Amino acid sequence: MSSLVEHKGKVLVGAQNAYPTKNGAFTGEIGVEHLEEFGIKTILIGHSERRHVLDESQTTIVEKFNFYKDLGFKIVYCVGEPLQKREAGKEEMMKYISSQYEGIDTEYENLIIAYEPVWAIGTGLTPTLEDIEDIHKDLKENSSAPLLYGGSVKVTNAKEVLALKNVDGVLVGSAALDEQDFCSMISFA
Repeated sequence: MSSLVEHKGKVLVGAQNAYPTKNGAFTGEIGVEHLEEFGIKTILIGHSERRHVLDESQTTIVEKFNFYKDLGFKIVYCVGEPLQKREAGKEEMMKYISSQYEGIDTEYENLIIAYEPVWAIGTGLTPTLEDIEDIHKDLKENSSAPLLYGGSVKVTNAKEVLALKNVDGVLVGSAALDEQDFCSMISFA
């Protein structure tokens, strides 16, 4: 049996995805037994790439959410909009994002929500700080869970994003691959 190097502190190791099963023949997927082998009890669910690239439906996402909720996992639940929904206006955009909350227990005690504008992920584009603050204000009405911002967060903008009202943290993607930048972002938080 393998294990990750144990860490004592405030860093949690989580999984970017898992299938809602203990074990079984689900080629290309991992289940609870795989996560337990490494002591992982945190999972990311609903990320835009799972929704938009791999076509995970809200039904599938809710199934995963409920499965891992029942096991007491800390869940980082992602919501966000593609560019065409953003360009359709705020009402249409918020309607789209609200549909991503359907079937989700927004009061789950181990829930963290991450808002990630799909059009900003990996593109280097980001909404204005005012836009981020505005959408976070609206999203805070949906749940009392901590609310992260994720969408081209990097060392050059993390400090400003973290200082915004209703932004409780950031979800960092590829910018976390640079050790110095990642450590700087941690120090900002």
